[in-house]
Amino acid sequence: MLHRILKIHPNDNVLVALTDLKKGETVTYDGADVVLTDDIQAKHKFAQVPLAQGDRIIMYGSLVGKAVYDIPAGGVLTIHNVKHQVSGFQGKTQSTGWNVPDVSRWKDKTFMGYHRADGQVGTGNYWLVIPLVFCENRNVDIIKQAFLDELGFGQRDVYKSYVQQMVELYQSGNTEAIETLTLQRTETATRKRIFDNIDGIKFLTHEGGCGGIRQDSDTLCALLAGYINNPNVAGATVLSLGCQNAQVHILEDAIKKINPAFSKPLYVLEQQKEGTETELLSQAIRKTFLGLVEADKQTRQPAPLSKLVVGLECGGSDGFSGISANPAIGHTSDLVVALGGKSVLSEFPELCGVEQDLINRCVTNEIADRFVHLMRSYARAAEAVGSGFDMNPSPGNIRDGLITDAIKSAGAAKKGGTSPIQDVLDYPEYITKDGLNLLCTPGNDVESTTALAGSGCNIILFTTGLGTPTGNPVTPVIKVASNTKLAERMPDIIDVDTGAVIAGEKTIEEMGEDILDFIIEVASGNIQTKAQLLGQDDFIPWKRGVSL
Repeated sequence: MLHRILKIHPNDNVLVALTDLKKGETVTYDGADVVLTDDIQAKHKFAQVPLAQGDRIIMYGSLVGKAVYDIPAGGVLTIHNVKHQVSGFQGKTQSTGWNVPDVSRWKDKTFMGYHRADGQVGTGNYWLVIPLVFCENRNVDIIKQAFLDELGFGQRDVYKSYVQQMVELYQSGNTEAIETLTLQRTETATRKRIFDNIDGIKFLTHEGGCGGIRQDSDTLCALLAGYINNPNVAGATVLSLGCQNAQVHILEDAIKKINPAFSKPLYVLEQQKEGTETELLSQAIRKTFLGLVEADKQTRQPAPLSKLVVGLECGGSDGFSGISANPAIGHTSDLVVALGGKSVLSEFPELCGVEQDLINRCVTNEIADRFVHLMRSYARAAEAVGSGFDMNPSPGNIRDGLITDAIKSAGAAKKGGTSPIQDVLDYPEYITKDGLNLLCTPGNDVESTTALAGSGCNIILFTTGLGTPTGNPVTPVIKVASNTKLAERMPDIIDVDTGAVIAGEKTIEEMGEDILDFIIEVASGNIQTKAQLLGQDDFIPWKRGVSL
């Protein structure tokens, strides 16, 4: 039977509506009746007990706000009667234990991946074409147009066909028929790929590399170095203009810093040295083609699950995200860690209010102190420009029950499960330690997923309650819905539905196990994610300005 309300933590003084509730209804929790004084939409919260002005509001067992004015028992929490407030934090105050989950079911399981010379294993086999500066974006686009269709990577443009039908109707004088013309998404045969073992050629255009400050170019080069070193990448072609801030040697130094034994094919061409555009592009295309010939010789081979590097991300979150999808992938993270793999929790603005718990989970004082430093530095930078972490929730978040950043953060942090934190990384550092890592990124979906792939993730789990098409050029992004209504409404972007947790049909643990099984299929190339099928290749580098 579907439960109507939920209390997330025994210490909470608010309840969550799991379905729409009407003013005047009586709900019962733990033997106590609460008469609702407002209509409560599903996903929203209401006071379990009377709250006086200034009272602390507790959810997930944490301080998530304070009452702006008196809120009666049964009164809905809104942006008008609740203000963001969180507890302070300091250095490591205690060590947190961990109940390691039973992973015997997966102990001998493998995925079929691409083994790299440095020991990393890819879940895909991609070639990159990258500009070092925005001046080369046009040339990258020309190479893209030359390769995709000819090598069988292009997708049929149904919308182009749709417009062609309109043109034909217009030219025949039948304009009225356009008003009822529907788009037909019929499946058509695709061209056979020339290279059986290449999953795609990806083109990472961007607006950086020159202008701004020199640190921007250094950071961009470090991010691109991470993409080139990512285990899902077989090799890369890099186009440089020549005079930009993001010089070739900065990229090369960044690659060596990440991986001194780097041995993948890397072709760098500089337009101001090559001369004509024709010479530059013909060389780039020829070298790339020959690189693909070599990369195609690699085949998928069995790899232990310890070679998984799983990014943990959320976007378009709702009031159910922290109850179903986020804790579900948190359990998946714990399973991966227990199997010897790596997981990465990002989005520092969405860890606001749960810092002390994360600090205490750090395995050393030094790692904890680094997290404290990065969080405080980020918060100060936001405040210096008149913003702050409290401004993180989007209109969509607020509409669906996440009315303060602290409420959003308390649920978002559940993506990190319960395992010890082995390392804390600043953007765009590369992952080196097994276990759970924290990576400093914005809460912005694409900036954060871009960073996760640049730090070495070969799979990304992305939870959403509202629906977002976000994908990544080189790392499969598995979209996990917090509720079944979303999964049914937007099936073209959702891979996994955790609504069964809300319905009481599955436990968090069962759902987390299902997600791990799904990861293995995606990592082996047996299933393409919805973002991959849509060709959703989002790539936005973070310039380290204030982005929440």
